Amino acid sequence: MSDQFDPPVGQAQSVAPLLRRVLAPNPSPMTFRGTNTYLLGDRELAVIDPGPASQHHLSAILAAVGPTQKISHIFVTHSHKDHSPLAPALSQATGAPVFAFGPARAGRSEAMRRLAAAGLEDGGEGVDTTFKPDHSVADGTRIATCDWQLEVIHTPGHLGNHICLQWNDCCFTGDHVMGWASSLVSPPDGDLTDFMESCSRLAEKQWKSFFPGHGDVILNPASRLQWLISHRRARESAILDALAQNALTAAELTALIYTDTPKALFLAAERNVLAHLVDLYGKSKVTPRSTLNAASVFTRCDR
Repeated sequence: MSDQFDPPVGQAQSVAPLLRRVLAPNPSPMTFRGTNTYLLGDRELAVIDPGPASQHHLSAILAAVGPTQKISHIFVTHSHKDHSPLAPALSQATGAPVFAFGPARAGRSEAMRRLAAAGLEDGGEGVDTTFKPDHSVADGTRIATCDWQLEVIHTPGHLGNHICLQWNDCCFTGDHVMGWASSLVSPPDGDLTDFMESCSRLAEKQWKSFFPGHGDVILNPASRLQWLISHRRARESAILDALAQNALTAAELTALIYTDTPKALFLAAERNVLAHLVDLYGKSKVTPRSTLNAASVFTRCDR
């Protein structure tokens, strides 16, 4: 979460034994310093989250491969445009297959499928709709070489096809748990009900560290997860308190609740509020006055 995290772009830096990080050149209000691409291993390398479509980043990844090394596996935690688009080019350059939970819409919850079918559009987060892995990996799948073993943990919420990757007592958390801010959950691609369940699932294990898709290494995973859960519960309470006074839209709720949010992040905040409203609707705590969509006016069910 620290602004002090500012590694050099395009340079492979060691972050743990057998693990290096290469920062992609895509800083933004949504990606912080940029996407973290990880290279795991000594001889057969796993690349985790190749990142955005960038020739410079592709060159930086390839330059990090030593003369006795080869990239043998490419893993994509989820198919947002800051994580997956470089996978095909990297695969073509190295011959390594791409592993992920599935294509862009894989893992989308039934509730989100209904919202999408009803016309709810995404909030502009940038889904890589053309993404398709060479190998789809299910929850619990283990993939290993002589250097490393990774176990897939399906963690839908930020996106339906989001996975985390367990490496011994550490975890590559993609955008589910980030090292600088809370994760965006934006219907109909992000499902807050799923997100909270995924947080609880990760919290069941004892972790040494998290390696996130953005920001620095997280050395206190248990407290970070508890912060994420508590943060979301506090947002839910704030939404319910506001709706106890008036019927409001997601935009109106955002203006009331996110008073310190920069304008560049206001749309993301509004999508997070919408995610909460969809979750609360599923729990029969709020209801829209008309069809459920981004512009709906919501009331509390106990008013």
